[in-house]
Amino acid sequence: MNKRTIKKLAQTALDMRKMAYVPFSHHAVGAALLAKDGHVYTGCNIENSSYSPTICAERTAFAKAVSEGEREFTAIAIAGGFGEVPETYCAPCGVCRQVMVEFCDKDFVVILVKTPEDYRQYTLEEIMPLGFKIEDVAAGKYAER
Repeated sequence: MNKRTIKKLAQTALDMRKMAYVPFSHHAVGAALLAKDGHVYTGCNIENSSYSPTICAERTAFAKAVSEGEREFTAIAIAGGFGEVPETYCAPCGVCRQVMVEFCDKDFVVILVKTPEDYRQYTLEEIMPLGFKIEDVAAGKYAER
């Protein structure tokens, strides 16, 4: 993936942090999900006072994309943390990683962003080596785990 695309996704993820609804944790997360056709779907985390309805930025972006019929993805940039500029890289939670496994290939790119110039890039396989796919359910592999 070229640096120009990565920087665009990184900046979009950083911008989406401003849209986050985080009155409890104050940990704002933004995501920019790149579909194979080039369309970018955005998301932010949305907290809820009863906690379990809270949704992560990554899943917000996937929900928007899937609800609009998109099923093929190339990359996601994730920026999260406290304050104006993230001080650390914000990795996706386990639930978000599993959602990525559901819709993405092993070479799907996951970009953890501090700034458009300061990021780390991984593949989905690197961050979720034993992902559980729909083929596993169809093959009955869930019983083996």
